[in-house]
Amino acid sequence: MHCLVTGATGYVGGRLVPRLLAAGHQVRCLTRDPRRLRGVPWARRVEIAEGDVLEDTGLAAALRGIEVAYYLVQAQGREDYEDADRLSALNFAIAAEAAGVDRVVHLGGPLLPEIGDIFLRCAVPATVLRAALVIGSGSASFEMLRHLAERLPAMLAPAWMRTRVQPIAIRDVLRYLVSAATVFPPPVNRAFDIGGPDIFAFEELLQRYCRIAELPQRVLVPVAAAAPVLSSHWIGLVTPVPGRVARPLVGGLCRAAVCAEHDIAGYVPDPHDGLTGFDAAVRLALRRIRAADVETHWSGAAPSDPLPSDPQWSGGTAYRDERAHYVDGTPEQLWVAIEDTVDVAHRHTWAVEQVIPVEVVRLRARLRMPGQAWLELWCAVDEDGRTVYEQRVVFVPHGLAGHLYWRAVAPLHRWIFGRVATAVVRRVPAPAVASSSGSRPRRG
Repeated sequence: MHCLVTGATGYVGGRLVPRLLAAGHQVRCLTRDPRRLRGVPWARRVEIAEGDVLEDTGLAAALRGIEVAYYLVQAQGREDYEDADRLSALNFAIAAEAAGVDRVVHLGGPLLPEIGDIFLRCAVPATVLRAALVIGSGSASFEMLRHLAERLPAMLAPAWMRTRVQPIAIRDVLRYLVSAATVFPPPVNRAFDIGGPDIFAFEELLQRYCRIAELPQRVLVPVAAAAPVLSSHWIGLVTPVPGRVARPLVGGLCRAAVCAEHDIAGYVPDPHDGLTGFDAAVRLALRRIRAADVETHWSGAAPSDPLPSDPQWSGGTAYRDERAHYVDGTPEQLWVAIEDTVDVAHRHTWAVEQVIPVEVVRLRARLRMPGQAWLELWCAVDEDGRTVYEQRVVFVPHGLAGHLYWRAVAPLHRWIFGRVATAVVRRVPAPAVASSSGSRPRRG
């Protein structure tokens, strides 16, 4: 099939494209800014079309020759997101009909069901999937849940937190989306509710997340207020999730979001071991941090992992201290200096976790602290062939205590890790001639 994916730089689209390619489909991506796709490893395997569904530009060319068109665009973050979503969907539906597309596939939620209705009223057969809350590192709804649980030991619980929802793991969402390219015969034109096997109130999801993440249970004080605007402002203040993004999420949770049917199983049967439950989906979303793989790469990323195209507040909080120094010595001379420094650090507070000769040494902190910390010492070469020493400290906080700990010791850390970098550079036979912090030269 020749597929068009809108929203390829978004949460779901960025995970869908490589899976469509793996299934043997030809893929074209529609984006407002093609530069945002240059860094992904599959960029050369797809066609990239420039256009804007809201402004109705580039749609005709993007849809030319397309059999299945995926509409994964949302205007979250805009003040007028409801009107923008409706107009964007209408523009796309009209263009898909004019281009003779065989099927439109749309993933939506409970807040604006009329977006799906726009496609169902179009002459092009549509498959509309409605998911309440998607569980995966990078999903806005999951990140809101994660940050509330990790940052607040106690909180007010408005009425919307007692609403029953049926979350679904991102891996199951992607399975449905990939299957939608081929399993639905042309006469099928309808919406399907999709959800996992569990149904909980949002406040129970919060407490279950805490148990899985090994955090204390949160104190929830019920309040009657349920205004999405007020709640979204509060979420924007206490978590990294912007209030303008939280507002439509909270709005969707103001009404029950439970599947009324599971008819999609007639077209896409459930896996032999069943759909992924909430607890398993959360464990998958936390897997990278638990495995100490805090630097996610596109090539090996699972559906539940954060991707570089996700917002900065995705994937949980990880504090960093990064430094880069140019040295006159060769990479081999720098590597000897790194090894000497590691020998000293290893005898004290750090355990060697990974070594790639003449490239990187990775250490894990052995001190007891409310979180996990790693120190990486890199031997790199920049574009001009100069030897570069790169140093990165990553601290993943555990609960509110972890955030407070990092902020309290940040000035001391800057001094300590600055001395580590200086010690490495001084051990190189030739003296350092230049130094820079902030920008990170490309690793060789």
